[in-house]
Amino acid sequence: VQLQASGGGLVQAGHSLRLSCAASGRTFSQYAMGWFRQSPGKEREFVAAISRAGTVRRYGDSVKGRFTISRDNAENTVYLQVNSLKPEDTAVYYCAADYTVTRAAPTTSEHYDYWGQGTQVTVSS
Repeated sequence: VQLQASGGGLVQAGHSLRLSCAASGRTFSQYAMGWFRQSPGKEREFVAAISRAGTVRRYGDSVKGRFTISRDNAENTVYLQVNSLKPEDTAVYYCAADYTVTRAAPTTSEHYDYWGQGTQVTVSS
């Protein structure tokens, strides 16, 4: 599967963005999907994950209550609504796909088989 992330940009603190990740192929519903982010000098950080059918959602502690992950299996797309942005949210955001037969929404990057190219989010104070 190929992943194409989009929706990043430069915004002021407190504002919102919606990131999208479009997947190729006809088996999108067989993949759990995740979002990770990485800023310069820091390790990749788990942001959010959603199970194949969207029934299980997991969030990183730093984004709980502000970010929402969702998916549209008919459109082969996963979304990340990011609200109340803070300067520390500045990073490249990557979407990832995990082929699975379970209802899991993995939170560690090792589970994911495919990665998109990333979209830059920059939050000014």
